[in-house]
Amino acid sequence: MALTLDWLWRCFGFSSNSRTNQQNLSNNSVVLNTTTMGTGTVIVKNGKRICGTGGALATAPIAQDKGYFEAKVQSSGIWGIGLALANANLNHVPLGMCEKTWVFRHDGTVWHKNNEICRTKNLPAEGDVVGVTFDHIELKFYLNGKPYPFVVSGVKGNVYPVLYVDESAILDVQFSNFYFPPPSGFSEIMIEQQIF
Repeated sequence: MALTLDWLWRCFGFSSNSRTNQQNLSNNSVVLNTTTMGTGTVIVKNGKRICGTGGALATAPIAQDKGYFEAKVQSSGIWGIGLALANANLNHVPLGMCEKTWVFRHDGTVWHKNNEICRTKNLPAEGDVVGVTFDHIELKFYLNGKPYPFVVSGVKGNVYPVLYVDESAILDVQFSNFYFPPPSGFSEIMIEQQIF
């Protein structure tokens, strides 16, 4: 019971020494989308933290040439970060089992279409930051600002950033104000705006 309460406190960002700082989000901010998430997924901290069980898409796809985002591992467990099509099944974790998701997992593997396509021994731990770049040709992952030695190609379609969690994992996503500077030429995800 104490473990469950501790997880709930951490998920919602509470500690005995701090208060949650509520921020007003503008309509131009990319966050995790509470309308495109798994039924067991919990999104808190103004769309910046994911916990529970399941996945969530960002509120905007990567439409520009070179997009970057990152997630900090707040609590270990089963988790993943990557890209997904808008109609991916966000209830079925781990993601990467279908043709609609490309995901770097907590165990250092990258999965797509139920195939492991890359693996590293340099695993992220609690407190580490996993970065993601996508330029519509190559998908790359980073650990604390350093690139992993593999590249994922063949990502097709209008893709969104996606994160998933299970077994008490907690991730904090950053779509701006990054922990590490984006690689040269990459920037935060921009929201497409139509001019009438």
